[in-house]
Amino acid sequence: MREADETTRQRLADALRAEPATPSELATQLDLTPHAVVGHVEHVSRSVERNGEQLLVAPPTCRECGFDDFDDLLNLPSRCPSCKSESLTEPTFTVE
Repeated sequence: MREADETTRQRLADALRAEPATPSELATQLDLTPHAVVGHVEHVSRSVERNGEQLLVAPPTCRECGFDDFDDLLNLPSRCPSCKSESLTEPTFTVE
């Protein structure tokens, strides 16, 4: 299939099969916003499960206190619920 014929979600799934990536990295690669990537990742997680694969998520982490127990891993938190710092890493997604 040509790249132009693939949907955004197919290209996203292919990118995540190739290597782990953050929403910002995927946004740059696919010409989307990071928040749009997160929305698409939710749908990609369901479709890859039908193929016997799974979406793995490394959670965001606070750079100040190390907190990484976020409730919703498919989200881009704006600040740490523990120390209120806005210095957070992004979640990293991969498909295996």
